Amino acid sequence: MNRIPVGVLGATGAVGQRFVQLLAGHPWFELTAVAGSERSAGRRYGEACRWVIGGDPPPEVAALTVRPLEPGLPARLVFSALPGGVARDVEESFARAGYAVCSNAAACRQDPSIPLLCPEVNAGHLALVRRQKAERGWSGFIVTSPNCTTTGIVLPLKPLDEAFGLERVQAVSMQATSGAGYPGVASLDILGNVVPYIDGEECKIEQETVLLLGRLVDGRREPAAVAVSAQANRVPVLDGHTTCLSLGFRRPPAVEEAVAALEGFRGPEVVRGLPSAPERPVVVRREPDRPQPQRDRDAGGGMAVSVGRVRPCPLLDLRLVSVSHNTLRGAAGGAVLNAELLVAEGLV
Repeated sequence: MNRIPVGVLGATGAVGQRFVQLLAGHPWFELTAVAGSERSAGRRYGEACRWVIGGDPPPEVAALTVRPLEPGLPARLVFSALPGGVARDVEESFARAGYAVCSNAAACRQDPSIPLLCPEVNAGHLALVRRQKAERGWSGFIVTSPNCTTTGIVLPLKPLDEAFGLERVQAVSMQATSGAGYPGVASLDILGNVVPYIDGEECKIEQETVLLLGRLVDGRREPAAVAVSAQANRVPVLDGHTTCLSLGFRRPPAVEEAVAALEGFRGPEVVRGLPSAPERPVVVRREPDRPQPQRDRDAGGGMAVSVGRVRPCPLLDLRLVSVSHNTLRGAAGGAVLNAELLVAEGLV
């Protein structure tokens, strides 16, 4: 197949750089445009961007001129790494102009006509694209990715919910500093410390989890009937979010039943084999001290969630720990996987 021309909005930031890294040499997509703020527009990407993720920007991208954040990019699909304050207006302008927009921003996640998508969990929610285009009169559309922490929670919850009927979730996250973007949290605030507050994070986890586990009824999202309580903490880890989960079920499973459901999870057929899809979306670690962000965040090329310490819970039914890479699966990588699904479903 001929590669599809794509662009990145907010390309100079930390998540934008992850998009650039992942799209370099992608088998389906060709990065033909990068766009940024007025401060960056008109400059060569290699000059405008302070590269913070290791190595150097791909030379073919470094030579591109950063364009303004407005339609007219030589692309059919754009990835948005824009901050919340500007994301909605810019993304909607691109959708109106006929672009497919895969957004990592929170601005549109709660919009009832815009899919909030984690492909292995709710690929069928792409049906909302037709409603979105019809209601708004757009020739393009927007698809959003979940919050980085939500992604690492909902992937292991999906097979457990299907097998045993999930009812209650208690989630306590320990979130890496890279989740705050660059330059992130001040060193004097985070070194040797834990910050038990991340603005808006707990609400996002609680709201997005039930949307992702929910279903479409008559073309509308119906949240799952699951009670979710979240507590979010920033910890001095560079990459990789860790979440401790306690779960209650309609039919409480034995530990080995739960492990079998997690290990057997592959997601829908249409997702398997996509270029960025991990062979196993959930990797179960049986060691007593795993998963750990330093050792397990790169499972499946950073696109799988590692789960361990699966054991009974004296308050609910089951406990486990998950680790996921927050800037790969939880951000740029998740949006690229969404875009691959759009192509597989003939929407791009």
